[in-house]
Amino acid sequence: MDTMMLWGISGWGFVALALAALLVGFSKTAVSGANTVSLAVFAAVLPARASTGVLLPVLIAGDVLAVLTYRRHAHWPTLWRLFPAVAAGVVAGTVFLMWADDAVVRTSIGAILLLMAGVTVWRRRAAEAERAPDEVVTRAGRIKARSYGVLGGFTTMVANAGGPVMSMYLLSAGFRKLGFLGTSAFFFLIVNVSKVPFSVGLGLIDGRSLLLDAALVLFVVPGALIGKWAVNRINQRLFEQLVIAATVVGGVQLLLT
Repeated sequence: MDTMMLWGISGWGFVALALAALLVGFSKTAVSGANTVSLAVFAAVLPARASTGVLLPVLIAGDVLAVLTYRRHAHWPTLWRLFPAVAAGVVAGTVFLMWADDAVVRTSIGAILLLMAGVTVWRRRAAEAERAPDEVVTRAGRIKARSYGVLGGFTTMVANAGGPVMSMYLLSAGFRKLGFLGTSAFFFLIVNVSKVPFSVGLGLIDGRSLLLDAALVLFVVPGALIGKWAVNRINQRLFEQLVIAATVVGGVQLLLT
């Protein structure tokens, strides 16, 4: 109750945040990219800029649960290819946050997400055969990994919206369901933890935000358990369709809010 008063949140507002935190857990262990809906909820209930700092520790809690669940399925060659480009994107995102207002941030990220979804749908329809994750060792694969990595780092820094961008990359690279979840789990745990010093430096994470996080992370666990149960009941085609649909919904929400 004291935390709600500290942020000026109504009872219904806290319920919305709790449901969004539960969706974070679900997205980390089932449908990556679905947490863009959570991003929109946090930005609606809390001040848009401050909401990114509150959401980050909630995402990290979900990342830890995802790593514990899918740690055996990560594809490390892909991760090592992505990290340098992602670091550049995080730095660019930090600079962007120094001058961009909330409206510019939302519009930019929403447009990027919709673009990535469109490109991925086009590429998958044009492909005659599935490609293996080790495609990143080719020159074209490296260029694609770097491009998506920069965009992923940028979007995850400015709005915690890197999930859909990286989801589009992993789908376009031909990852199957468990490899997709295992690789994205380690990727976002490492990236989100590395963002903490930047967020603290920008004043997005402080004692007040961490008090709210302490209440919200409790809802991440049941969401992750529901996701773990659901993912075994979703076939590959439906899984990919849900990831793309979640990306489109998140992009539209960012453009309309």
